[in-house]
Amino acid sequence: MPRTILVVDDDAHIREVLEFSLDKEGYAVAACASGEEALRRFMAHPADLVVLDLNLPGLDGLEVCRRLRAASAVPILMLTCRDEEVDRVLGLETGADDYVAKPFAKRELLARVKALLRRVDLDAAPPAAGPRYHWKNLTLDAGAFRAAWDGAPLRLTPSEFNILKALLSRPEALLSREDLLNALDPDDLEASDRSVDTHIKRIRAKLKAHGPEADPIETVYGMGYRLRSG
Repeated sequence: MPRTILVVDDDAHIREVLEFSLDKEGYAVAACASGEEALRRFMAHPADLVVLDLNLPGLDGLEVCRRLRAASAVPILMLTCRDEEVDRVLGLETGADDYVAKPFAKRELLARVKALLRRVDLDAAPPAAGPRYHWKNLTLDAGAFRAAWDGAPLRLTPSEFNILKALLSRPEALLSREDLLNALDPDDLEASDRSVDTHIKRIRAKLKAHGPEADPIETVYGMGYRLRSG
């Protein structure tokens, strides 16, 4: 059976583009124009993943995300046309797993959809043996592809997970952007020095949702990143 993806956006053109692109990749797609309609549709016919616009009229994307997360662990990919970091952090704090800023490249969005669904498959698989890393209350299990802060799961994309693993596995080392670029997921279509900085920002946003102290990453300007001491 094909995976089902629920697309929620009040822009008819974006819905059409997403429906066409996702259908072409073999997904079954349902589309809704409002948050209220999306919640009714999801409760009646749960999807495998939700692509959710942040800036919906009426019941906005944040509230839809909260209600979906209260009822289900379904992966949620947030769409936003805003550049403000606070909006992205709010989405992650509310329960979104990842986000894509509008205007987006279709290849980027499809890569993120595949990464989120792959992570669901990994979570459902029996844990594999692998190294575990720790920093304060942060734990990362490389074999099981799981990370947590004080026991609360961190919803990381494969590239975010690999970057954090690279830093935790070499706690005394200063890693350049090139070092971290080599750790990225091979399916990451954004792979570049600049994308490393973007992944670092996303990791920090997800960690800081658990408290300001939950950030193991130190920036060494002009050189790269390393794990904070202590």
